[in-house]
Amino acid sequence: MLDSTIDIAYWNKELKDKTPQEIVKWALALTENKIVTTSFGVYSAVLLSTISKQDNNIKVIWCDTLFNTPETYEHASSLINTFNLNVEKYEPLLSKLAVETTIGIPDVTSPKHAEFTEVVKLEPFRRALAEQEPELWFTNIRVRQTEYRKSKDILSWSKDGVLKVSPFYYWSDEDLDAYIAEQDLPKNQFYFDPTKALQNRECGIHFQ
Repeated sequence: MLDSTIDIAYWNKELKDKTPQEIVKWALALTENKIVTTSFGVYSAVLLSTISKQDNNIKVIWCDTLFNTPETYEHASSLINTFNLNVEKYEPLLSKLAVETTIGIPDVTSPKHAEFTEVVKLEPFRRALAEQEPELWFTNIRVRQTEYRKSKDILSWSKDGVLKVSPFYYWSDEDLDAYIAEQDLPKNQFYFDPTKALQNRECGIHFQ
């Protein structure tokens, strides 16, 4: 059982100068009840390769909106096979056709966009958390991505008391690009999230 009294302010200072690999190793020792989430986005190979080298049995939670690009599905398949990922995929309760027919794919300025995001991403994600009941959640959020994420750190608590660990929190895009080149990892250049549209916009998952 993960100790909810972990002093994350202390550990955020301790871990700030550690490598992502060291952060992952430290976090993995905390509990057996852990997950890593991915959308198989641009830099997804970085976190997934790093964690899989230390724990190949960890559950990889993929909330597939059903509206990913063909390249993203190819990227996902490639990473799953390359790293033998233990993927648990969650999809909307409505089919893609039903979503297109009843809601469409609304622009972020449309009143229907919130409903679209709820149906294709937020509800599946809440369902995943409810079913998996993790104590620890690895993510790939980074400080420069959005205003909201600037308020987080390597460690943070979700609203339900799940410890969120972001090993690459302080890394820039340039850092990740260099790492991808060095490790010969694939980059998903054609990723697009219709629930965010803009890279600096939150879809809502990390408000959970």
